[in-house]
Amino acid sequence: MDEKTLYVVGIGPGEYEQMTFKAAGALNRSQILIGYTLYIDLIREYFPGKEYMATPMTREVDRCRMAFEKADEGYAVSMVCSGDGGIYGMAGLILELAEQYPEVSVEVVAGVTAASSGGAVLGAPVCHDFAVISLSDRLTPKELIKKRLECAAMSDMVICLYNPASRHRKDYLRWACEVVGSYQSPDTVCGLVRNIGREGETWKTMTLRELTETEADMFTTVYIGSSRTVIRGGRMITPRGYEYV
Repeated sequence: MDEKTLYVVGIGPGEYEQMTFKAAGALNRSQILIGYTLYIDLIREYFPGKEYMATPMTREVDRCRMAFEKADEGYAVSMVCSGDGGIYGMAGLILELAEQYPEVSVEVVAGVTAASSGGAVLGAPVCHDFAVISLSDRLTPKELIKKRLECAAMSDMVICLYNPASRHRKDYLRWACEVVGSYQSPDTVCGLVRNIGREGETWKTMTLRELTETEADMFTTVYIGSSRTVIRGGRMITPRGYEYV
């Protein structure tokens, strides 16, 4: 064993067909796959014969140290992240810790984040400028989240919301809609996708007014359109502005 390589791999929504070739290649080259329990469960069937290690939510630092320690022992290791590891994933923390493990080589392998994979389900909602904002206040103060929502809404960008609600934040999507609604019309076109690229995937378009009354969870990605976002043929589109006849 002389690999001492740690890949940070974004697996996209989770299905093998929606991974990049590079992501699948890194997972195939790795002897040990480590990640949040749910993400590990998503890929087990596609990569048999690997050693799997998992930790629950809130154990991110432990998970990253575990990955480094295994890589330092000489294994090729993949830290598995949903979507893209550099977007609300483990890439940042891994690189922060990397100087403590100078013998380990780190490679970040990009994946398909929910903003784009969910956008493809809805149509083309992020075809112009957009902001991605997580409503989780576990690591970011709620007041700062509010400021970011206000700034994005004032700029008339499409807003893509990650982690819109949880057991402890059941009213956060309503709250976010009310913040945005101070600057945007209640008829603003919106959409959401649940379980992107997984069994039970559903999607729906609606107005901001309707979105305010809609329930969501951690597996839901929400899109609040700009003033130019429209519904055409049942699909959500934010035009770039091309002229056509």
